[in-house]
Amino acid sequence: MSQTNSQYDAVITACRDIFSKKTKDYGTSWRVLRTISVVDQIFIKALRIRTIQEVKEQMISDDIPGEFKGILNYAVIGLVQLQRSPGIEDLPLDVAVDLYNSQIQTARDTMLAKNHDYGEAWRDMSLHSMVDLILVKLLRIKQILQNDGKTLISEGIDANYVDIINYAAFALILIGEGKE
Repeated sequence: MSQTNSQYDAVITACRDIFSKKTKDYGTSWRVLRTISVVDQIFIKALRIRTIQEVKEQMISDDIPGEFKGILNYAVIGLVQLQRSPGIEDLPLDVAVDLYNSQIQTARDTMLAKNHDYGEAWRDMSLHSMVDLILVKLLRIKQILQNDGKTLISEGIDANYVDIINYAAFALILIGEGKE
């Protein structure tokens, strides 16, 4: 599992770097996004990956690993937005990165616990399944939103975002190992 930990950390470092650079370029313009908008951004990226997997051809040069990085970063943004009401104010870069790191630590802790219990079953999954599971999590969030944010016995929106972060990280690890 130590290999997984270092691979996971490398993926997160790459994603955080993108997040930081985009925050320098655009500020925290994502702060205006409501939950459904974050879900739709992730949904678009996941559907694009699925379409490329099925059609086996792409017309836009953005690669699949880049889409998984975007999914991961938008899921982090979704978690941040759940804790802070959407707003127009721009957050300083250091505050945005601290918020990012806090949410990633939650996702990492969850990954460690689940990997312990599930024996890293994700290593035997296909990238197709990971995209499908991300789509399932997004549809669950949409249903929870339709239920005014309430669930009867299921995990909430935050747990689904955490799972999306981890599936995207796992997909990036597998891609890095040359698996398709």
